[in-house]
Amino acid sequence: MRLAKLAPTSARPVRPVDVGVLEARTLGAAYERCRQLHARHGRTYYLATLLLPRWKRRHVHALYGFTRYADEIVDDLASTLDGAGQAAALRAWGERFFAGLRGAPCDDPVLPAVLHTVRAFDLDPSDFERFLDSMAMDLHTGGYRTYDDLLGYMEGSAAVIGTMMAPILESADPPGAREHARQLGLAFQLTNFIRDVAEDHRRGRVYLPAADLERFGVRRADLAAAPATPAVAELLAFEVERARAHYAAAEPGIELLAPSSRPCVRVAVELYGGILDEVERAGYQVLGRRVAVPRHRRLGVAGRHWAAARTAARAERRVSVTTPGAR
Repeated sequence: MRLAKLAPTSARPVRPVDVGVLEARTLGAAYERCRQLHARHGRTYYLATLLLPRWKRRHVHALYGFTRYADEIVDDLASTLDGAGQAAALRAWGERFFAGLRGAPCDDPVLPAVLHTVRAFDLDPSDFERFLDSMAMDLHTGGYRTYDDLLGYMEGSAAVIGTMMAPILESADPPGAREHARQLGLAFQLTNFIRDVAEDHRRGRVYLPAADLERFGVRRADLAAAPATPAVAELLAFEVERARAHYAAAEPGIELLAPSSRPCVRVAVELYGGILDEVERAGYQVLGRRVAVPRHRRLGVAGRHWAAARTAARAERRVSVTTPGAR
């Protein structure tokens, strides 16, 4: 499941930031580290979060920090950890997190922010368990036979990220919003799998289902190098439409969110969905280069929704306070 790459360089558990001995270990510092991680390694996602009210942003950054750290343990090509070392580091990270949830002291540069966010929104710990289980699968699973098999992996690696986010974004219909958020997580991750198919192949993984490869006459080796063959292009076109079906299933959930959250999600949908447009525009030639939505378009999309985001945030702050005994 990739987000972006840092570079662990020792057999110790990786740290997502270089924390000097004099740096503060306060809750505010932990949130700031998560924000910096997000800004540095999740630029499109980070841009969308800038449209959220400030108080919501830090919680989104905290969840990114959690997933960023775990993903880095299992996915960094420059890591000196072997498979056993990666598994041990991932287990240790999960143990520190769950111990913190139980009230154990947490001397970690990032986890205090994550733990605070989990408690603030009463997030389901089982979502975090499923996420870590899927990350562990990346250490020993190199492919999936069917799309249903892949969905089993994506439930933990992507769908639960959507459901973690749903309470932060607020909704008048939490059960309904949860399913739409799940679909959006699946849409985003399948988009990444399409864009990064060659990069994943170098890691020994092919996330696109083997049954789909067989349907279009594609071998795993065909995903190793550019240019993409006509068969590979047909395969990717099929997966693009599958991803768009998840986006369509997620779309009604946007209107269920608090008005101040909607512009952020609309920007994220437009920009991640725009990756699929870029894949098509490139003629599905994604094996030799990483396609991306141009920076000017990213800024333009965010700019179009900026006024609505500020208006909604201001409206939510127009409140009245009645004290006991007041008429």
